[in-house]
Amino acid sequence: MSDIIQVLPDSVANQIAAGEVIQRPASVIKELVENAVDAGADTINVVVVDAGRTSIQVIDNGKGMSETDARLSFERHATSKIRKADDLFDLHTMGFRGEALASIAAVAQVELRTRMADDDIGTELHLSGGKVVSQSPVSCPVGSNFSVENLFFNVPARRKFLKSNSTELNNILQAFERIVLVYPQIHFTLHSNGVEVFNLRAGNLRQRIVDVFGKRFNQDILPVEVDTTVCKISGFVGKPESAKKKGAHQLFFVNGRYMKHAYFHKAVQNAFERLVPVGEQVPYFIYLEVAPQNIDVNIHPTKTEIKFEDEQTIWQILIAAVKEAIGKFNGVPSIEFDTQGKPDIPVFNPMTEGVRPPVVDYDPQYNPFRSNTGKPRQQAPSVPDNWEQLYSGIRQTSQEAPLFEEEFSSEKNGESSIIAEKSPVHYQYKGKYIMTAVKSGLMIIDQHRAHVRILYEDYLRQMEQRGGRSQKLLFPEVVQLSPSESVLLDEILPELEHMGFDVSDLGGGSIAVNGIPADLEGANMAAVFHDIVSAAAEKKSSVSGDVYGPLAMCLARNAAIPYGQVLTNEAMENLVNTLFTCSNVNYTPDGKIVICILKQQEIDALMG
Repeated sequence: MSDIIQVLPDSVANQIAAGEVIQRPASVIKELVENAVDAGADTINVVVVDAGRTSIQVIDNGKGMSETDARLSFERHATSKIRKADDLFDLHTMGFRGEALASIAAVAQVELRTRMADDDIGTELHLSGGKVVSQSPVSCPVGSNFSVENLFFNVPARRKFLKSNSTELNNILQAFERIVLVYPQIHFTLHSNGVEVFNLRAGNLRQRIVDVFGKRFNQDILPVEVDTTVCKISGFVGKPESAKKKGAHQLFFVNGRYMKHAYFHKAVQNAFERLVPVGEQVPYFIYLEVAPQNIDVNIHPTKTEIKFEDEQTIWQILIAAVKEAIGKFNGVPSIEFDTQGKPDIPVFNPMTEGVRPPVVDYDPQYNPFRSNTGKPRQQAPSVPDNWEQLYSGIRQTSQEAPLFEEEFSSEKNGESSIIAEKSPVHYQYKGKYIMTAVKSGLMIIDQHRAHVRILYEDYLRQMEQRGGRSQKLLFPEVVQLSPSESVLLDEILPELEHMGFDVSDLGGGSIAVNGIPADLEGANMAAVFHDIVSAAAEKKSSVSGDVYGPLAMCLARNAAIPYGQVLTNEAMENLVNTLFTCSNVNYTPDGKIVICILKQQEIDALMG
């Protein structure tokens, strides 16, 4: 029998490796920008066309490469970062495997122009599908200029599974943001299809966060700072009032490297326990500095998962640091033992002369049941002579609005039977619940959740029928969005127009809201649009219909009747009747209970 095992050609092996390292255009930008950072650049420019499908260009003013290094850099496992296996546990650079450039060249057409400061002339290198096409001297500035074109041109299956341009551009922005937030001392720019998306000047970390995510963050974040022998923790956490249900920016960095860590995320959430509503998230940007030998970053191709030698200790330090930041913000007073030079606080002494307890004067002979003459007061008769008139019409009223005669039905058509048997009179309890008598007991409806369910189905119909009702604003409202939010908004703008929004782009991430759906009167437009974009970001599909549900849910939540709003009986009756026309009266679209019935037997049992 002939042998069947064989060594794969280098071209095939490189394409397999590229599948792990280069997953989409954002992966190319991550690897090239990290290399530019490792090269000591203080200015890095990124240019993409068609969200990286057509071309990606990364230009830096780092130390550059020699002619030999430029050619060798595209070989597999060729790196200047490590020399032996022990160096993996003492890493001070972003890259170290030597696979990125080889993987990129294996699935794209790459052009490199690079020159070192000591060289008079640079090197130009062309590669296609992992093979060197040409190499020649060239005049170029100090640093490196990588141009990657036609990504996945020789792997059509991988190119076919790329998402829409807006989705891929959003992934690029996320990868770009995770790098620029680590190096605020570097000047970064990003251009997409000739339009400047980011121009981040060198500065401090707080200014970099504001430049990336918007000016509102400047008032919403608290500094975190702690230094121990185990690790150093710095960065910012959001104030409790900055919490929101979705879309919160939550980023961890270890030794300048972005990472995902559910265990440490839980520590931050625990620090905000009972300070934010359940289910809401607080933004944070936390930077950990740990001795390189105490972590292992070489456990995942994307290097986003990191193992720590002592996670439990770091967890405790992290939660204490966040709690300390929150405590400083709340102004918790501390006990001050140093009283030298402070004014004396007088102490109350009840025996001090001139201080006596208050005296209450009263008449011990006063009797409220006697008149001024001392005779007992004459009491009025407890039952008036014409008492029958007080109950006139009771019998007639009871005949006009009889109570329910049928038992509550638990069958499929039980909802319609409730409408038939419910009382027309409702009671609003604490501005939150609508209570209505039914034959089987007491029906309790959450007014906000009921309105969410109603509006959700209404918005869905409007988007599907493309006929939302729009109401023009007297004065357009300007909303400022971050670059990543602007990209997502462009993708879902047709759906918003179907719902009744009239939005115009003012440039620079600003939009003018000229018209809104009729139900959104009085809503905070900035909060509405941030919620809409966050909801759309959770849907990674390019199919527009898949975002209908999240958009409808977001708008319904913002437009629904708030808790505490007093409703008339007519309004409650209309709300209840409309609720029972919905496809699901029991739960909101996100699974929360809308209605419950307290059985008559349970009420009787409670009363004994």
